[in-house]
Amino acid sequence: MDPLAILNHLFNFIAPALWLALLLPILARLFMKKRTLARSLYAQAAINFAASVSVLVLGLMVFGDDGKMLTYLAMALAGATSQWLMRRAWLN
Repeated sequence: MDPLAILNHLFNFIAPALWLALLLPILARLFMKKRTLARSLYAQAAINFAASVSVLVLGLMVFGDDGKMLTYLAMALAGATSQWLMRRAWLN
């Protein structure tokens, strides 16, 4: 496999985590207007991305294959939990 194909596979592996990490803080600002902001939009996206990619890598290690629906469910739960923690939603 040439380097361009490896880069393409890597990008396609992390693409769901990237989209989730970008959409979660934006949607949280729209739907949770009265909540206090704990971090900037970029920091929230970076933390959500790190949490989501780590779950994807863990799912790859556990199942031996990527693209499993259980892994995507765990990724969504990890991203939502990290967003909930960063927004300090339990306080309001």
